[in-house]
Amino acid sequence: MNVKPINCKYLAAKDSLNFICHEADIPEKAESRGRLKKNVKQISKLQRKLYAEDKYSLLVIFQAMDAAGKDSTIRAVTTGVNPAGFQVFSFKQPSKEELDHDFLWRTSKRLPEKGRIGIFNRSYYEEVLVVRVHPEFLGAQRITLPQNLDNLWQTRFHSINEHELHLARNNTIILKFWLNVSKDEQKRRFISRIDDETKNWKFSIGDLKERVLWEKYMSAYKDMILNTSRKHAPWYVIPADNKPYMRWQVARIIRKTLENLKPGFPELKPKDKANLKLYKTELQNET
Repeated sequence: MNVKPINCKYLAAKDSLNFICHEADIPEKAESRGRLKKNVKQISKLQRKLYAEDKYSLLVIFQAMDAAGKDSTIRAVTTGVNPAGFQVFSFKQPSKEELDHDFLWRTSKRLPEKGRIGIFNRSYYEEVLVVRVHPEFLGAQRITLPQNLDNLWQTRFHSINEHELHLARNNTIILKFWLNVSKDEQKRRFISRIDDETKNWKFSIGDLKERVLWEKYMSAYKDMILNTSRKHAPWYVIPADNKPYMRWQVARIIRKTLENLKPGFPELKPKDKANLKLYKTELQNET
């Protein structure tokens, strides 16, 4: 799915909508930064209410090709948010212990509890992306494979959909973002990492090896989105070539989602509220 930044539209995918924003609607970078700042300020206020209410949790999943800006976007959107109310987990190559369990196990352990925002930097979706592009990784998982591997991906889509539906039924709100960097922009950012000594550590020869498989990854992403975007767990496809715009869009969607929950600070029962005056008097009369 090579989404070119041209104009804005909605893409219907089964029973869901995938929001795709494009270049014609992108403001100047300074304006995007200002909008990001305003949205983050609102997220911070809403997060405090979410935490105090302790009724819902929010799970935010980021998937992207290398150099799309996942880390910087997560940092930009959570700056100023009380760290007691959110948590970030990155999922890379699975450990031996993780490979001894089903593919949803390692992420299930990191799901946010009620009142918190949980952020997954990559997730169980790697199992229908990287593993699909590299089916040789299935050997380490020691599972019974169907004769036609296409059936395996469909089975995993089904497992993911059931998993997310279960979470939604139990008050976990799910947002999924694909930060869709273009191949040309990825190339530019890779070269920047090579030219800038402070960014050398970000570059890996493995990045180039995966880049060669670009079309396979785009096909895998398209299939993933069409099969796993649901009303209770939508995918948001956002172009990532313009980082300020991308970050603002992510913050805007998170802010709007929290607003729709209408979280509020818990209210005391009338009797408990009346007793507050007695407690205040007691404190004031301490000797």
